[in-house]
Amino acid sequence: MSRLAGTRVLLTGASRGIGRATAAALAAEGADLVLVARGAHALEAAAREVGGHSVAGDVSDGRFVSDCIAHVRARWGDVPDVLINNAGIFALALFGETPVEAFDRHLAVNLRGPFLLIRACLPGMLRRGSGQIVNVGSVAARRGLPGNAAYSASKFGLRGLHEVLAAEIAGTGVRCTWIEPSAVDTPVWDALDPPRGIALPRREEMLRAEEVAQAIVHALTGPAGTVEIRLRGRCTSG
Repeated sequence: MSRLAGTRVLLTGASRGIGRATAAALAAEGADLVLVARGAHALEAAAREVGGHSVAGDVSDGRFVSDCIAHVRARWGDVPDVLINNAGIFALALFGETPVEAFDRHLAVNLRGPFLLIRACLPGMLRRGSGQIVNVGSVAARRGLPGNAAYSASKFGLRGLHEVLAAEIAGTGVRCTWIEPSAVDTPVWDALDPPRGIALPRREEMLRAEEVAQAIVHALTGPAGTVEIRLRGRCTSG
């Protein structure tokens, strides 16, 4: 039996990597999916593959988020049952060589985006007395890794945001889960040019996107007390 049959899921960053693997895993469990990512072409391909509905745009854009949630409400008549904040960017640079624009962009996508989406969905979930928010973090939200000034700042911020959310929604019927993987073998690594003195983890030591996807499925189908899942590959960085 499909464990998520009819569950309405809004998934960001769905066009590749963890997001695309998660879309496939959720579709296999019967979820009704609205998929979000910036690249319309890749997103539409992912939606066709899993039978979901696509809404292309930038989660850091407040107007887009408002329009997206309005679209979701029109489609489902309500806010989603599940919001999965997976969209993110990742780049490496030594602290003193990190462009301010890159730092701001990491905060916008990795932190502001989840904040905007949670803020848009949470009131409806609270009124309904049910819902689940899954925030996809990183080991870089817990450890300061060389070259990760912008990324770690954004993910540490997301972990703080998540912990405040967990404290505020306790006992409301709305749940939130933190997913914390170490480095995951996705296309994000393909074009990375690491700064001097920073060695990238080996791809064969990384987690697979499908492993993270299955952890997310477990968060939605497992015990209600599942509040945090940490995944570690054979490498400890990334």
